[in-house]
Amino acid sequence: MSQPIIETEETLIIETPERVPLAFALASIGNRFLAVAIDHFIQYLSIFMIVWGFLSLTGIKLNSFDEPDNLLTEMPKWTLAIMVIVIFLIFSGYFMLFEWLWNGQTPGKRLLKLRVIREDGRPITIWEAIARNLLRIFDALPGIGFPIYSVGLISIFLNSRDQRIGDMFAGTVVIRERLDEAPTFAETFSNPISDAAFRRVQKRTDFQTNVALLSESEIEVVESFLRRRWDLTERQRLWMAWRIALPLMHKLKPNYDLQTFTYEGFLEEILHRFHAKQRFLN
Repeated sequence: MSQPIIETEETLIIETPERVPLAFALASIGNRFLAVAIDHFIQYLSIFMIVWGFLSLTGIKLNSFDEPDNLLTEMPKWTLAIMVIVIFLIFSGYFMLFEWLWNGQTPGKRLLKLRVIREDGRPITIWEAIARNLLRIFDALPGIGFPIYSVGLISIFLNSRDQRIGDMFAGTVVIRERLDEAPTFAETFSNPISDAAFRRVQKRTDFQTNVALLSESEIEVVESFLRRRWDLTERQRLWMAWRIALPLMHKLKPNYDLQTFTYEGFLEEILHRFHAKQRFLN
């Protein structure tokens, strides 16, 4: 029997497709502020390096910063245009690109163990990454060049899920990955295998995707989990299934029926399809 969920901090309770609740720790304002400060530092440092590189490339002396008008007139127009475009892309696309490619994380969030997920616990897509960051400028008001996030802080204080305006618009939440809630991968896969012959235990989860996109190492992780899952408690098993399925769903972007979907069933179906494909090729 699973242990009851004890809410000792702000938590987001999501009922999994297996009808078992998972408790996600909502990221604190302090952690989110520190993460975004790290990200903005990387962002502005990158912009400074880009500007410095363009100035060095064109042979303009750095003391030209004392006279901005001279800087604009001395730099070739095409170089200035490229520099402005690159700076704009870094400024506007930093958060969108990292959250999309890193499955809901930026360098700052990864360092602070934070992650952006959808309100139903599933991984964000590029559309959620774009949507939540389109309104970042509004959340950062009254600062523009130097974001203060006054509007975002007020929104988080007033919202039960600690969502800023961009999160409410995109249907996302920022969680803190509590590694103590689930065993590590090393702990899960270090015990002796209790039963080498695994079988389907979940109702078949049907979805459309190309399983061939997965690497052999990713398949090995799925197979190891399915072989050893009964050595875990129910809560640990569900957490591990979610942690393994999340990056695979982000990579495969499957189409599935929400009513019949389960994370464990998703992993079972991936493995069965992979082995069926291997048998066909052999």
